[in-house]
Amino acid sequence: MGTEPGVRRCRCGTRLARDNRGPLCHACVQAARDLHARPPAVPAEFWRHPTMQAALAARDMGAVILAFRKHPFHGRDIAQRVVAAWGGITQTRLSHIENGEEIDSLKKLMRWAHVLRIPHDLLWFRMPGAPEPSDAPRGPQHADHLGSSVRHDPPSRPKTVVVPALINGRSVLLSLDPGTVSDSELGTLLGEAELVADPRGVTGVTADERGDMSPLKRRTFLGNSVAASVLPLLDAATAERIQAALVDPRRYLDGSVVNLLAGRLAAFKEDDRWLGSLETLPKVLALIDAVKTPAREVERPVRLALLRLGADAAEFAGWLYRDLGDHAAALYWHDRAVEWAQGAEDVSMQGYVLLRKAQLAYDQRDPVGMLTLSQAAQSASFDLPKRVKAEAVQQEARADAMLGASIDAVERKLDLARRMLDEAEAGPDDRGLGAHYGPTLLTMQAAVCKTEAGRPRHAVALYERTLNEKDFSPRDYGFFLSWKAASLAFAGEPDEAAAVGIASAKRARDVESQRTKRELERVVKTLEPWKNRPAVRQLRAAVGVE
Repeated sequence: MGTEPGVRRCRCGTRLARDNRGPLCHACVQAARDLHARPPAVPAEFWRHPTMQAALAARDMGAVILAFRKHPFHGRDIAQRVVAAWGGITQTRLSHIENGEEIDSLKKLMRWAHVLRIPHDLLWFRMPGAPEPSDAPRGPQHADHLGSSVRHDPPSRPKTVVVPALINGRSVLLSLDPGTVSDSELGTLLGEAELVADPRGVTGVTADERGDMSPLKRRTFLGNSVAASVLPLLDAATAERIQAALVDPRRYLDGSVVNLLAGRLAAFKEDDRWLGSLETLPKVLALIDAVKTPAREVERPVRLALLRLGADAAEFAGWLYRDLGDHAAALYWHDRAVEWAQGAEDVSMQGYVLLRKAQLAYDQRDPVGMLTLSQAAQSASFDLPKRVKAEAVQQEARADAMLGASIDAVERKLDLARRMLDEAEAGPDDRGLGAHYGPTLLTMQAAVCKTEAGRPRHAVALYERTLNEKDFSPRDYGFFLSWKAASLAFAGEPDEAAAVGIASAKRARDVESQRTKRELERVVKTLEPWKNRPAVRQLRAAVGVE
């Protein structure tokens, strides 16, 4: 292809628009973003490549990662910095691993197995809930699972019981084998439950979330996992009552049990603020399963209460997945929340979930989706509390800013949101929706609106006046620091942006907030013109971008 004077083209040959200052067209930029976000899906035959089989047989995760990066399936090698970002480490660290530095932590091995989606039966260590791995060498004679027409029944899953425990003041989930359970008093209290955990520690049932677990197994799961979640906090009589209600909901599940489960959900929401999404999600998913199954078997008043609780829990699960960076799962649970809210005849929750979807659209930088959903949430038919409407108006203002509205138009909507919030503060709503939303959070969001509207220095001034660590949980404070870092970057203050970003990255690591990490990756991209400054290099290392 010949070159034309004054014409710039992407590496794919597409002619670049004048306003496209980068070297890539929009399609290639999006493809690059997708590649950086997650590994490509690979077919079963991918794992049959001789180099990959040799790496797996050597039980060397560094060699496996290297073989994955250089696999012919990709067409060309995947850059080391890209794969490092998948694993949340620096390029330098990955280079050491690929060159022989041993990964001796089971947690880190599990993380890489999950990142690369390595089939369980190829691993030399056991993932929670996976079949027991074979010690036989992996070679062509053991490759039926890699695409052979020979079909084998999957091995049965080992049964375990997942029980919450308090260790050094921190709630954790312990997986116990049947022998341990039967040899202790837990055997009489819990019986058997078939639970597994995915590589990220998210606990679930052995059958698919929407699968065909038998009613008996499902009742056993419900009666054990959820009762175990509340046993440490309840007297024996109450715990026995909860167990009975979940095993035989027709006879024993009533409004008081629903209230107790609602109290557990409230406790999980508080846990999320301090422990993070990864630790909170397993308990919420167990609670959801406890709620949705008995709803089919109880009388209408209790069923509606269960569905309302289920909608609340599903909306919260959507938020947890959003914080973990899994937008598809977040959207799935938001949709379930709407369905269950419809079944419960709770129109306000339906509108509230639309607002949550608008926030998810912002994470995906979809201003049109944000605008549509935030406007829909304001419909009078949803009868939302004023503080929720105030947040929806703010969200609409942010979408307008992203779509090029004037700063005056954005300010008018922000002023409207402030007035609505003032009215809400004067007359509290007892429905609980949006109870977290107050003047400080609105100010944080207003700062984002100003940055999106091209006024980053105004945004920085708002952060300086309002953003105070004592007002937020560590996770939320770290997230708002990422927004402040972005405003400083857009304002042309690279060293200050980097310093704030590093502080944000530390908090994001502590609670494994992928949402914060993604915002920081955008900050790093904005700071690209200053990438050789020492502070910016430190930020890139902290975020895992080389």
